[in-house]
Amino acid sequence: MRLFLVMFFLAALAALSAVDWKTVEIPGSTEEQRNPLVSAEAVVSENDLHPRVEEAKQELLRRAEAENIRLVITEGYRSPERQDELYARGRSAGGDIVTHAAAWESYHNYGLAIDYALETDDGLVWDTETDFNGSGEPDWLEVATIAKDIGFEWGGDWHGFRDYPHLQMTFGLSIDELQQARETGTAE
Repeated sequence: MRLFLVMFFLAALAALSAVDWKTVEIPGSTEEQRNPLVSAEAVVSENDLHPRVEEAKQELLRRAEAENIRLVITEGYRSPERQDELYARGRSAGGDIVTHAAAWESYHNYGLAIDYALETDDGLVWDTETDFNGSGEPDWLEVATIAKDIGFEWGGDWHGFRDYPHLQMTFGLSIDELQQARETGTAE
């Protein structure tokens, strides 16, 4: 029996070592929802939205329009200066706290996040309860559902601080990994 377990373990180890882990994809229900693993170095070399996030943003806008939802992207890539300006709100500057992330602590700084609002005839609103298009579900939640279907993570699903306007695609990368890649000189 012991010999069998050793042989089984060795066979499993051999099978796993044959996998090219750098090309493994994150599973999704459709080919469009699968995000290939992205290196932190590739992400921090961008100065705008990552191309996959930009593509997903455009799909989100198209699908929201098809549902008669007037969606506006209010933030995308954020410079570190802009991030620190937002971080100062409710702390060293007036207003309410709008973020818990200083410069280089937000997926926005790496082009992996967007924020949204709804547009009405009176201007932009961050209304999470109104069904402007008459579908029977609040438009805000319809947008979140569409975004998650496309592959975004929604800040409204977070535990603790819920960031309802926030959508991000992390590609499995942590902020620590992105910061480390930036600090090693891979950022432009």
